[in-house]
Amino acid sequence: MARIKRAVTAAKKRRKVFKLAKGYYGAKSKQYRAASQQVMRSMAYAYVGRKNKKREYRRLWIARINAGARLCGTTYSRLINGLKLAGVEINRKVLSDLAITDMSAFKELVDVAMKARA
Repeated sequence: MARIKRAVTAAKKRRKVFKLAKGYYGAKSKQYRAASQQVMRSMAYAYVGRKNKKREYRRLWIARINAGARLCGTTYSRLINGLKLAGVEINRKVLSDLAITDMSAFKELVDVAMKARA
């Protein structure tokens, strides 16, 4: 009969998977094979989600900038084009925050952009 020398290592491996699978429904938190498969799938979804989060935030910032720009009488694309022509390097995150919290500063940036386009 073969001697098993993996007892501690295997137990640690299973314990790690069950810890990650805590809170899953039914067998996915009780049986090692089901838990292992679900943890692998969950990790893949989490990986993709981290990439999607960046896209979603950028979309949100652009929507906010566009809304602020339209209140100031222009569009998002004209504003960004004007800022690039004026040499203003400001990212979309900060620009969207200005559009929400400090409309007067945002309006000044819009004016700078419009002068550069003219």
